[in-house]
Amino acid sequence: MKIFSGRSNRPLAEAICQGISVPLGECTVRDFPNGETFVKIEENVRGEDTFVVQSCAPNGNQHLMELFIMIDALRRASASRITAVLPFYAYARQDRKDQPRVPISAKLVANLLVAAGANRVLTMDLHAQQIQGFFDIPVDHLYAAPVMFDYFRKLELGNLAVVSPDVGGLKMAHAYSQVLKADLAIVAKRRKSDTEVEGMTVIGNVTGKTVLLVDDLTETAGTLVNAAKLLRRRRARRILACVSHAVLNEQAVKRLQNSNIDELVTTDSVPRPSFKGVKITTLSVAGLLGEAIKRIHTNSSVTSLFSFGGGRV
Repeated sequence: MKIFSGRSNRPLAEAICQGISVPLGECTVRDFPNGETFVKIEENVRGEDTFVVQSCAPNGNQHLMELFIMIDALRRASASRITAVLPFYAYARQDRKDQPRVPISAKLVANLLVAAGANRVLTMDLHAQQIQGFFDIPVDHLYAAPVMFDYFRKLELGNLAVVSPDVGGLKMAHAYSQVLKADLAIVAKRRKSDTEVEGMTVIGNVTGKTVLLVDDLTETAGTLVNAAKLLRRRRARRILACVSHAVLNEQAVKRLQNSNIDELVTTDSVPRPSFKGVKITTLSVAGLLGEAIKRIHTNSSVTSLFSFGGGRV
């Protein structure tokens, strides 16, 4: 087994390798002066079970192209199996035709991964679980929930309500509420544009409670910030947010700095600099991904990795 890393999230790849006592594979990845990507695998991979770790954020287009080229290099070097490890799957929100003459980009990315030579995909917290059906190769879909649950259990949060910031996240919020033995609520929202949402109403009781907002992804933080504002008006005592992938841009940072969110808990699935004025707790998913990689290599079951604290997403 050999594990290689692109340039998107090398610290995570190093942590994965350290956790399972496997050295990170040697490869050269650099750009030509014209912006094209050059890749060279610096060690023998003939007949090897290979894994390529690449988080396709924040510069998704560049990192995807880099991943395709690395997979092609491994395929031409006669690797026996190539697993694309994507802690964050780019274009996951473009999973359907919701208006005329638009692409289904999540399906296109799946096709390109297979065309490049990937034999298997390992990913985490897809925006829509049906994306697994876009592939004709095996897909192992993990959840950050076990890591999140361990953290919140140590906090010993009392009088807790788990809130989904939209209808799409209700299943995940329900799983959290079951495990944390908390009440469940939902924010009904209306999206005004790609970067703006408007909270409309809260279904459920949050008065005087500690509230945990649960979502899979935030980029502009519009959904979370508006939901937190509405929850504060409903007299929520403390507001925490739990997001698997925090792909924060400049607009998101400004919103979070002026928001009602007391703490944002996320993972290291995507690299992110530290920000002043925003309390962000980053939990590592390296152990979870490393265990999955070990089990895939030995052809063992990964089912138990989907469960956490007696519950499942």
